[in-house]
Amino acid sequence: LAFARPAGQNRPGQGLLVHAFAENIIAFIERNQEWFPFIMVLFAAAETTAFLSIVIPSTPVLAAVGALAATGALSFWALWIGATIGALIGSTFSYWLGWRYGSAVLKMRPLRDHPEMVEKTQAAFTKYGPATILIGHFTTIFRPVVFLMAGISGMTFPRFMFWNGLGCVAWAFIIPKLGQFGGDLIGWI
Repeated sequence: LAFARPAGQNRPGQGLLVHAFAENIIAFIERNQEWFPFIMVLFAAAETTAFLSIVIPSTPVLAAVGALAATGALSFWALWIGATIGALIGSTFSYWLGWRYGSAVLKMRPLRDHPEMVEKTQAAFTKYGPATILIGHFTTIFRPVVFLMAGISGMTFPRFMFWNGLGCVAWAFIIPKLGQFGGDLIGWI
């Protein structure tokens, strides 16, 4: 998908694929609102889980659902809670993978095909320390590996959860809120 490749290496029409994918998910959510919070858990977990975050475009879905919340069709709070729980599940699982398997996970596909993600994440950890985990929630290049790297580095679990918890709560609020703001703006125009 478009965001999984370095700049300049996107194939034509990939943006359309992400857009169509997001539209299909939104249509499913509109028809199955009782499952809405659980669907948000799944997408947020996928977005913050190593390997899955490279192939599943969850951020556009969260923003689009935020826009739908602007219409009043969905509860923003259910969205926020579901996305926060999912982000905690995915990122904590990724931390565990890094802690348990070490750098061997970086040699697996698709991460071995994107060494620039690992290099940039290592540089960010060197420069910003554990705040990189918070930043990683909002940065496409870091998200697939930042939680793994925290586990690989031997960061203590309480320290990881402090920074990760801040990142999960903020990311799960800001991304859909931007979509909601966009939806409000469109409704106002």
